[in-house]
Amino acid sequence: MEELNDQELIRRSKLKEIREMGFNPYPFSFEMTSNSKEILTTFDETKPEQNVAIAGRVITIRRMGKASFAHIQDFTGKIQVYIKKDDIGENAYNLFKLVDIGDIIGIKGFVFKTKTGETSVHAKEMELLSKSIRPLPVVKEEVTATIEVREVFH
Repeated sequence: MEELNDQELIRRSKLKEIREMGFNPYPFSFEMTSNSKEILTTFDETKPEQNVAIAGRVITIRRMGKASFAHIQDFTGKIQVYIKKDDIGENAYNLFKLVDIGDIIGIKGFVFKTKTGETSVHAKEMELLSKSIRPLPVVKEEVTATIEVREVFH
């Protein structure tokens, strides 16, 4: 039997905690309405709230207390998401705190520009679509890695 490293043990512990919280870490489906490329190329600040549902693999996370930023990568590219405890609720935010790099999440929310001018999705709902037990492989800087996420989650 294969021995697990520290990261894999931590991720399995998080998986157990997610299940104990009553969340399914591998739901059957998630309906997407947009992708990162479409959002980044068509967003218009002058139009009212543009609601989207996107999904992708978490490639960065910046947690800051009751709010966080993350980048997710889908089959067309990457986009930033803004996740705030007051907007998605305490249970969903506690779930987000257990998300790791490599996990796949679904976000429902609206598109906006941050103070730094980055087009992002402000989450109103967040769902864990797949908990990654193994960490992503480390890729050398000179090699560009594209992490593909299935276009349809059902």
